[in-house]
Amino acid sequence: MAFTETGFPGLLVFNPKVFRDDRGYFFESFNSKNFEEQGIKRDFVQDNQAYSSYGILRGLHYQLDPYAQAKLVRVIQGEVLDVVVDLRVGSPTFGKQFSIILSEENNKQLYVPRGFAHGYAVLSSTALFFYKCDNFYNKNAEGGISYNDSSLNIDWMIPSEKIILSEKDKLNKSFEEATKNFVFNPENPF
Repeated sequence: MAFTETGFPGLLVFNPKVFRDDRGYFFESFNSKNFEEQGIKRDFVQDNQAYSSYGILRGLHYQLDPYAQAKLVRVIQGEVLDVVVDLRVGSPTFGKQFSIILSEENNKQLYVPRGFAHGYAVLSSTALFFYKCDNFYNKNAEGGISYNDSSLNIDWMIPSEKIILSEKDKLNKSFEEATKNFVFNPENPF
């Protein structure tokens, strides 16, 4: 499994080795030994899956410490624009955003450390999104940042009139107003 740096400490793209033949394909989507060799020592405790159609935008979400979650995200069917924002005070990329297209075609995965807001927009007619979490969901620790915050200036690759949000996501705060209680640890950014 190949690991690619993103320029954000601890945020990595994974490109699994895909074996294709006339029967289809096979790849190892997760192997804890490979992750530990990269310095990522997380026990994933919860798997989540979401099905969505074109224009649905989920995010930007996070869980406050001590309920923060590291995530390993991927797309099983379709294509999404996956976006994260670094909320870790002291990080060289604090307040900056990173985006990547994840699809069933490219099989890329994104490892998102604790301390990032995360969201995605569906670019294909439908998408099946899957992610592993290293901590359990806690409703009282929910945080959210508005998808259209002008200070982040995220291009979601969907015309604004076609974006579909949940009622909850319509209430997300600006980056400036959002509660953030994460501190960057340069010795262990994962």
